[in-house]
Amino acid sequence: MEDSFVSEHETEHQLSYGFLAFILGGLVLLTCITVGVSYIDWGFLNVPIALFVASSKATLVLLFFMHIKYEGLVIKVSFISTMVFLAIMISFTFWDVGFR
Repeated sequence: MEDSFVSEHETEHQLSYGFLAFILGGLVLLTCITVGVSYIDWGFLNVPIALFVASSKATLVLLFFMHIKYEGLVIKVSFISTMVFLAIMISFTFWDVGFR
């Protein structure tokens, strides 16, 4: 019984160096976009653009460097529910500041 449990969860997911370099290139590109966007005044879109770029970078890091993509359903659901809760809390903060 114990052997089947160990063999079931021993599957490794090693990513190639080329793929990791591609992800790193995407992170560097998104960082350049962050710097470039910071020099342009987008009006009320400044914060949503910055949050979108930052969340895109965080998603890449979480999925590939922290291997969330290859985890089980429980880990994925807990991660997604945490992100939804965080989005709700951030939207409450924006709503509170917007109506003062």
